[in-house]
Amino acid sequence: MRHTLGISPCPNDTFMFHAILERHLGMRGFELDVELLDVQELNRRATEGEISFSKVSCYAAAALEERYEVLAAGAALGFGVGPLVLARRGAPALGPGARVLTPGSLTTAGVLFRRYFPSARRSRDVVFSEIMPALERGEADYGVVIHEGRFTYAQRGLELIADLGERWEQEFRLPLPLGCIVASRSIAEGTRQEFGKLVRDSVEYAFANRAETLATMRRHAQELDEAVIWSHVDLYVNKWSADLGEDGRRALEIFRDLVRSERRRPN
Repeated sequence: MRHTLGISPCPNDTFMFHAILERHLGMRGFELDVELLDVQELNRRATEGEISFSKVSCYAAAALEERYEVLAAGAALGFGVGPLVLARRGAPALGPGARVLTPGSLTTAGVLFRRYFPSARRSRDVVFSEIMPALERGEADYGVVIHEGRFTYAQRGLELIADLGERWEQEFRLPLPLGCIVASRSIAEGTRQEFGKLVRDSVEYAFANRAETLATMRRHAQELDEAVIWSHVDLYVNKWSADLGEDGRRALEIFRDLVRSERRRPN
């Protein structure tokens, strides 16, 4: 069975999918053409129906629920994992006139920023890795930062304005859904289930062979510092990555309801 698989180059994905990328597992009959892409591009590819299995933001998964099924393994959600709102030095008040960069309108970061800062309407989507450099150059006032940026923003002279994950946790008392693995509903249900098992196998392999995954993560990471890479993995890969469980499914259900409500709201 030949299919396309899209994941991000971030350490949490390359850690979880190391065994698949390096063919350290029995592949359960799958032949995969793997593409490593920014999450916004993965969201776009899924929206266009161009990919069989993909990491997408949980916002995109909710928006595409009629065409893609969320798999139980491979997700990124948890406590203390939320996107950060950062400011450049001398930024104006975070209001209607502030220039804000986000990592994509179909990302968890995007929907949480709109929920908790509704008056800040002058936002623009860029690749996540461009946000902090743009703030440093003064090309924007605020940025919603994900991934490795959580660990490196202070040394770049940027100011923390809000932790959007903390806002979610205070409101719902559940882990924050960030990204998940989806399977196209055009693929037979049994095949989707079998791929979910392959993802679970890969996550469990990574947990059991942690040191082995470092070379794969370094090959693709934006940040090559080993301590930062492992901090990233330890934050975003956890028990819910192997299986969503009851709390994970409940968190996704609430997040899906938020997305549905936002999509029904007039512009």
